[in-house]
Amino acid sequence: MALCALWLSAGACAAEQHHSLWSLQGKTNTVYLLGSVHFLNESEQLPAALDQAYKDAEVLLMEIDMDDLDPAETQQVTLELGMLPAGESLEQQLGKPTYSKLSTRAQEVGIDPLLLNRFKPWFAAMTLVQLQLVKMGLAPTSGIEQRFTTRAVADKKPIHGLETLREQLGMLAGLPERQQREFLLYSIEDTDRIAEEIDELLSAWRRGDSKALAELLAEGFEQYPDLYRPLTTDRNRRWLGQVERLLDDRDDYLVIVGTLHLVGKDSLIDLLENKGHKVTQH
Repeated sequence: MALCALWLSAGACAAEQHHSLWSLQGKTNTVYLLGSVHFLNESEQLPAALDQAYKDAEVLLMEIDMDDLDPAETQQVTLELGMLPAGESLEQQLGKPTYSKLSTRAQEVGIDPLLLNRFKPWFAAMTLVQLQLVKMGLAPTSGIEQRFTTRAVADKKPIHGLETLREQLGMLAGLPERQQREFLLYSIEDTDRIAEEIDELLSAWRRGDSKALAELLAEGFEQYPDLYRPLTTDRNRRWLGQVERLLDDRDDYLVIVGTLHLVGKDSLIDLLENKGHKVTQH
């Protein structure tokens, strides 16, 4: 599902509980791979295994370097990549029938449709998805990255990024207009389905249910292959070398990426195993 680009059973039984946490051993260190959910409820209690992985690690690696984000630069990059050129509007791009659906959806999640009219389709879609998550009681401030960023800053543990904010947003902004519109249409057409899929994702994440998570990813690939490829598998291949270079360092590392980058075919886990690395789920 397109929501998982940002973005969210035959798994462990009660006697052998698993988490969305894996590790691989170098000769001198351990690299943990933690599947993140970017939005969570403030009351969500994280498993002890995640806390232990954080304590073991001297350095954290995330999709982007969270502790060095400059708010002014973030706003500048977002507006540069997310806004339509002067004189263009989302209504012109979508046509009146689709824009009418967008307006209704925007009002449902609590935003003035006029604010979206200058947004490129990908940015309008991301805005709707995020507002939908907030409406469900989930928040980025309670997500995995923000929780561990707060701890790392307090503990003076360094955080590094696998990519820059510009690179990350640039992947969405660089999608062909047809794919951007597909993402937007998905975000406005079936609110109930989206909420159900988010619940399924969170439930599978809590169980560390790799099979269920991989099935959710496979459904998205089947529906939107041209959307998912650049946002998931292409990035996994770019990150593979960076993760491998962490092995045999003096420090232990905690790598935090979206959970759907760690399950299924061509996931980071799959690519590492294909290179001969033994990866253990905790």
